[in-house]
Amino acid sequence: MPAISPFRAILTDKVLRLTALLMILQGALACSFGPYISVLAVRQFGLGDRGYAAVMVVSTLVSVTAAIAAGIRADQTNNRRSIALWSSAVMLLGTMMMSFLPGSVTFVMAHALIFPLSTLFGQLFAQSRLAAQRYDPATRDGILATVRALFALPFVVVLPLWSFAFNHGTPIVAVYPVAAVLAALMLAITAKGWPTAQAAKWQDAPSDLSLRQALVELATPSLALRVTALGAVSVGGTAYWAIMGLVLTATEGRGTGTAALYAGLVAGLEVPFMLLLPLVLPHFRRTHLILIGTCIYTLQLVGIPLLASSPLLWFALIPGAIGGAITLTLPIAYLQDALGHRPGTGAALMALMKVAGDGMAATCFALGTAYSGYMFAAVLAAIVTVLGALTLVFADRRVGANPPSSVA
Repeated sequence: MPAISPFRAILTDKVLRLTALLMILQGALACSFGPYISVLAVRQFGLGDRGYAAVMVVSTLVSVTAAIAAGIRADQTNNRRSIALWSSAVMLLGTMMMSFLPGSVTFVMAHALIFPLSTLFGQLFAQSRLAAQRYDPATRDGILATVRALFALPFVVVLPLWSFAFNHGTPIVAVYPVAAVLAALMLAITAKGWPTAQAAKWQDAPSDLSLRQALVELATPSLALRVTALGAVSVGGTAYWAIMGLVLTATEGRGTGTAALYAGLVAGLEVPFMLLLPLVLPHFRRTHLILIGTCIYTLQLVGIPLLASSPLLWFALIPGAIGGAITLTLPIAYLQDALGHRPGTGAALMALMKVAGDGMAATCFALGTAYSGYMFAAVLAAIVTVLGALTLVFADRRVGANPPSSVA
């Protein structure tokens, strides 16, 4: 099918409209407590910096195990609907626990063991790719970029509202009841609208690989190198969420409201840059753009602790938005292309990337805060993320802008 506008493709396709709506709600849920997890862990529930780092590590291990199992099973059975329903139900369970029984034990259970079981984010991209496979590559990239931009869109509205609420005395734990309502809505929409395998209008043949064969495929050295490199690229974003909240809430004249407003503005600025990416992609190799975006993003990462008490802090929004638009979007398309014939397992690669990135981010956070402080943690994360992008460029130096399926 010839190239058309990604917006038109989403608006005219029932499945793409469903995934777009769920991605918006996923973004609203994520930004309702995502920016405050570090503050809740370290200050509200008294886990401390090391305790929070431990929660990050456990959460990552659970998340990647769940994502790989769900992705492989989805490709083997084509039963993506049940996995989406399970993921929505898990989010509802975790937010309900934190709404009715807030405390340090519940926090650890929810954020280390329950929330990571949800694989809906990856499944939404897998479903989007399946629904978009009838379009040309440029349109498919545009659809995935638009879907990812829709995840960031709620940050523009929701985070300023939280900033207003916090500045008027709302307790920070109030984020969980709101998130529970969003999770319940997502579960209801998924139950009503997610298509069954029999109703699919695209080619989605079940994988003939056993669990062992699928795991061996994921462990291919060339693929593992790229996933690890992209994990390092993601360290900047993971470290940003942890450091931004802790730094701004501890800075005189700032606070929880400032952290919410900052995160909302960054996300809002990311959206137009994400939507412009399809226009830029034909002129650059994808790995080179990831390197450029990574270098730009580190300016924000280091700038937040450096400029926290200065009015110049707000200028860090610009490199954060530009770099984030690139580093949050292009790795998804890269990994989906690496296993384009198995979208569920391709989505699981995102979890592998996350486990590598979160592990490295937790290490940077733990070492930085142990030996110096949040500034040193930001510098370590910046170094790791740039090295990851350079490794990816080196690994793909002999191939084109997109990784071939043979990479896997």
